[in-house]
Amino acid sequence: MKAVRYLLIAIIAVIVLAAAAIAIAMAVINPNDYKPQIEKAVEDQTNLDLILDGDIGWSFIPLGLELNNVEAKLEDNRFVALEQLVAEIDFWSLISMSPQVNTFTLNGLEANLEVNEQGQGNWTRIMPEKSADDAGTSGTDESDKSDEPETTASADNAESREPLNFNVENIQIGDARVHYEDKSTGQSVTLENFTVNASNITLGKEFPLEIGFRVETAKPQLEVDGSISARLAANEALNDFAVSGLNAVFDMAGEPFGGKSVTAEISGSAAANLDSETASLSGLEAKLANLTLQTDLNVKGFGDKTTLSGKLAIAEFSLKKLLDSLGQAPIETSDPDVLNALAFSTGLGGEPGKIALSDLSLKLDDTTFTGSGSYTLSNTGVVFNLQGDKLNADRYLPPTTESEQDASTEAPESQPQTAQNQPESDLLPLETLRTLLLDIDFGLGELVISNLTINEVKASTTAKNGVLKLDEFSGKMYEGSFGANATLDARTDNPTWNLGSDVSNIQTLPLLTDLAEVDMLSGGANLKVNVSSTGNRISALRNNADGQISFNLAEGQFRRMNLTRMACQGIALVNQDSLTTTDWGTTTPFNDMRGTLDINGNILNNTDLVASLAGMKLEGNGTVDLSKTELDYEAGLRIVGEIHRDQACRVTEYVENVVIPVECRGNFSEDPAGLCSFDGSRFRDTLKTIAANAAKAKAKEKVDEAKAKAEEKVKEKIGEELGDKLKGLFK
Repeated sequence: MKAVRYLLIAIIAVIVLAAAAIAIAMAVINPNDYKPQIEKAVEDQTNLDLILDGDIGWSFIPLGLELNNVEAKLEDNRFVALEQLVAEIDFWSLISMSPQVNTFTLNGLEANLEVNEQGQGNWTRIMPEKSADDAGTSGTDESDKSDEPETTASADNAESREPLNFNVENIQIGDARVHYEDKSTGQSVTLENFTVNASNITLGKEFPLEIGFRVETAKPQLEVDGSISARLAANEALNDFAVSGLNAVFDMAGEPFGGKSVTAEISGSAAANLDSETASLSGLEAKLANLTLQTDLNVKGFGDKTTLSGKLAIAEFSLKKLLDSLGQAPIETSDPDVLNALAFSTGLGGEPGKIALSDLSLKLDDTTFTGSGSYTLSNTGVVFNLQGDKLNADRYLPPTTESEQDASTEAPESQPQTAQNQPESDLLPLETLRTLLLDIDFGLGELVISNLTINEVKASTTAKNGVLKLDEFSGKMYEGSFGANATLDARTDNPTWNLGSDVSNIQTLPLLTDLAEVDMLSGGANLKVNVSSTGNRISALRNNADGQISFNLAEGQFRRMNLTRMACQGIALVNQDSLTTTDWGTTTPFNDMRGTLDINGNILNNTDLVASLAGMKLEGNGTVDLSKTELDYEAGLRIVGEIHRDQACRVTEYVENVVIPVECRGNFSEDPAGLCSFDGSRFRDTLKTIAANAAKAKAKEKVDEAKAKAEEKVKEKIGEELGDKLKGLFK
C-alpha cells in the first residue's frame, strides 16, 4: 500500500511541477518577441505573407491564446485577416480528460477566395509546388507507411474509446466576411455580417444557438438577410441530435423576385438518431409569402428501404397573389377569377422503400381531386389514382386578343413561312421516357375543353421499359360516347406510334358548333380510327402516317347548302325550262352517309362516299391535303326518283339515273360554306348521258311505231284471210 501511495504522490508531484513549469514559462516568455520568427516560418513554408500587427497573448489558468490584427497576403492580395481571436480552455479539464472551453471568440474574420480565368482557385496556390525529388521521396514515405498494420489497432481503439465529455462555456463569432469571385464566369458571392452565439454547450443537454448572416450574389443579383435561432442537443456519442424551438427568417430581394422583397420562415422541431436511422419532423411549418406548408413526419431507414409516416398539407392560397408577391409575371387566364383558391393535403406512409400518399386531396378553385399514389425508391415507379368532380379547362387558357384573332385568320398564308424560319425540334425526350415506370388512372365527372363538354372521363396510362400505353381514354358527349387507345414505343430513336379510336352516335351539329362555330353538318357520327406513324417530330409523324378512318353519319343534314337546288338547276337545263321555286331552304336531309378515308402521309383519300337523299344518291371521291388545309373533292348527285315539285325539275326518262356533278375545292380553314358548287365542266359528260338516253328513247319510239304499223298490217292481212275462209266454210 505504501508503494501505491508513493507512486500517486510522485505522479501528482510530476503534474504539479509540469504545471508550474508551464506557468513560469508563460510568465517569463513574451510571445510578441517571436513575431518575426513566426512570420518568417510561415513565409518559408507557404506562399503566404503573414503580418502580425497586434499583440499575442496567452494565459495559464485558463489556458488561452489571444491574437489581434492578423493578416495573411497571397501574391500581394489580402487572403485572410482577423481582428481578434480568443481561445481559452480550462487547464484542469484537460488533465481530467473532460475538455471544457471557457471562451472561443472570433471577430472580424475576412477571407477572399478567387478563381482566375483559367479556373484555378487562389487557395490552391497557398503551398509551394514540390520538386520532383520531394515528390518521389514523399511517395516512398507514404508507401512505406501504408504497409504498416494500423487498421486493426485503430478499430480496436475506436471500439474501446469512451464518449467524449465536451463542454463549451461560450462561442462568439462576430462580423465575419467571406468573399468568393469566379472571373471565368463573372459570378461572385459574398457572405458578410456572419455572427454565431452559443453558450453552455454540453453534450447530452440542450443549449441555445443564434446565427445571423447576409449573402449577396452577382448572377443573378440576389440579397438574403437571414437569422436562425433554435435549441440544439447532441448526446456524448454524437449519434443522436435534436432541434427544438426552431425559428428561421430569411428576407430576400433581387432579380429573381423582380426587385420585390420576399420573406420566408421556417419553424418547428426535428430529431435524428444515426444508429437507429430514424428522424422526425414535428410541427414543421414553412412559409413563403402567402404559401404555408405544414408537416409532421417520421422517417425510419435512410436508404432504399425508407419508411415514412405522417401528413403533409398546404393551406389554401392564391397562386396569382403568390406570383405577384414573388415578383413573377402573372398568369393570364380567360377567367380572371381562377388560380385564386389552391390547396393540397395527404397522408404519408407506405411499405419500406415506398412513399405512399393516402387520403390525397387537391383543390383547384371549384374543382376537387381525391385519390392516392405511391413512389418506389428503388426503381422510381409512380402509381397514381386521381378522381375529380368537374373542371372547366377553358377558364385557364390565355385570353384571346384581337391581334391574335387577326393573326389566326392569316395563319394559312403565314404558317409555311414561319415553319421554315423556325428549326423543328424533337417532341419528346426519348431517354427520359425509357426510364419511366408509371401506372396512372384518372377520372373526371365533367370536363369542358375547347368549349366541348365531356362527361364521365376516364383515362388509364402505363409506362414500362420505354413503352407508353394509353390503355383507355373514354367519355360521353353530345348524346354519344367515344373511346381511344394509343401506344408509343420509344425503345428506339425512331419511335413508333399507334392510335385507335371508336366514336358512337355523337351528334355532329352541337359538337362542331361548340368546337369551331361550324354548323354545316348534323347527324349521329360513328367513326373507327386506326392510324400508325413513326418519328419524333411533327413533320415526320405527318409524312409517315398510315391508316384508315371509316365513318357513318345517320339521319343527318347538310346545312347551309341545298344539293336539291343544285340538282334541279341541271335538270332544268335538260328540260329547257326555268325554275320557278324561290324558297329552296338551306339544308339537304340525308338518311345515311358512309365512307372511308385512307391515310397516306398528309393526304386523306376517299373513294367510296355514299349518301341517300330524297330522290337522289350522293356519290363522291377526292382528297384532303392536311399540310395545305386544302380540299379537292368531286361529288355527284345521281337522280333515282322525283326530287322536287317544281315543274322545271321534273324527272323524265332523259334524266333518270344521270349524275348532276358537284365540286368541293379550296382551303377548308377559310370559308367552309363556299367550298361546294355546281360543276359545270363535268356537266358536259352528264349532257352526253342525257343525249344517249334521248337517242335511246327516240329509237325506241321509232321501233314502237314501226312495230305498231306492222302489227296493223298483219292484223289486216290475217283478217282478210280469215274472212275468206269463214265465207268458204259457211258457203
